[in-house]
Amino acid sequence: MRVVIAPDSFGGTLSATAAADAIAEGWLRARPDAVISRLPLADGGTGFVDVLHAGLGGILHEPQVTGPFGEPVRAPWLQVGERAYLESAAACGLHHVPRARRTPDTARTVTTRGVGELLRAAREAGCTEAVIGLGGSATTDGGAGLLAALGAVPVDATGTPLPDGGAALAGCARFEGVPDVGMALVAASDVDNPLLGPHGAAAVFGPQKGADPATVEELDAALAVFADVLATLGRDVRDEAAAGAAGGLGAALLALGARVESGAGLVRGLLGLDAALDAADVAVTGEGSFDWQSLRGKLITAVASGAAERGVPCVVLAGQVTVGRREAAAAGVDAAYSVSEHAGGVEASMADPAGTLAALAAEVAGRWGR
Repeated sequence: MRVVIAPDSFGGTLSATAAADAIAEGWLRARPDAVISRLPLADGGTGFVDVLHAGLGGILHEPQVTGPFGEPVRAPWLQVGERAYLESAAACGLHHVPRARRTPDTARTVTTRGVGELLRAAREAGCTEAVIGLGGSATTDGGAGLLAALGAVPVDATGTPLPDGGAALAGCARFEGVPDVGMALVAASDVDNPLLGPHGAAAVFGPQKGADPATVEELDAALAVFADVLATLGRDVRDEAAAGAAGGLGAALLALGARVESGAGLVRGLLGLDAALDAADVAVTGEGSFDWQSLRGKLITAVASGAAERGVPCVVLAGQVTVGRREAAAAGVDAAYSVSEHAGGVEASMADPAGTLAALAAEVAGRWGR
């Protein structure tokens, strides 16, 4: 039995590499004769740079940049020839915000400024193209912080620079200065949400970042004002797919001329998922939560569709599973299993993430390893 194990990271508990190792350990415990191929993957969110570095090599830079609260954070980026791979979550990811600080005030004020600083660093290193992984952000500022770091500072009607954060964008009148990018840009997105409205950045992703209903409404209205200002860069992007990615960071990148690629599809091609699936009898993938957002372009759909194209069954192991069987089957997933259910609760699974994932993998291998 040839098994390809190709998971994403499991939220803030396991990296993609650690998840792949845990699944492999559990599978071999039940089926020691299995031939295992580990292929940790990412879709643009947390772990994007790590998995690409492991698969592609290159030079890993680890500068300090402005974090979501304005404090310095270390944010690695990868240089492969003249191409840079950046991860927005490294600079402004939700993992930088403790759960106790995920409040409405935080949701209003966190910034993407550090992502712009990463772009500057890549340009100064001689890169001619930058691929920015979008996902896992703590921000809802429409990329205003990124633009400020690149020289286009959002200001109010009096010319006063706006404070960082999405809420302040309600007073945005124009940009002071012109953004200096100097590279081709690729937005590697794990979602296709627009900037505004019920499927937009604030409504869909704001609550997980601390926004209550009133704050969601406030941020959506502020982003609507900012969308008009973004259009002065030469392109109205408010309704474009992926404009709402990473709290609207996608919108700023699109306004700067970025082209959108599926983050999962890009990683799939770069790291050879299709070749691995060609030789597989079963594919195993997973992430922290297999939910409705997983079906909107995230990694699991890339693995499942690749497996389905070859008639290879695809099994999902996730921290939690809320996708129904019919929806999962439509995406190419043959079965999905929850670590928390198997462990007897979320707390039990979180107490030993690798151990409980390995235990679930061992049980699943008994069903699918024949």
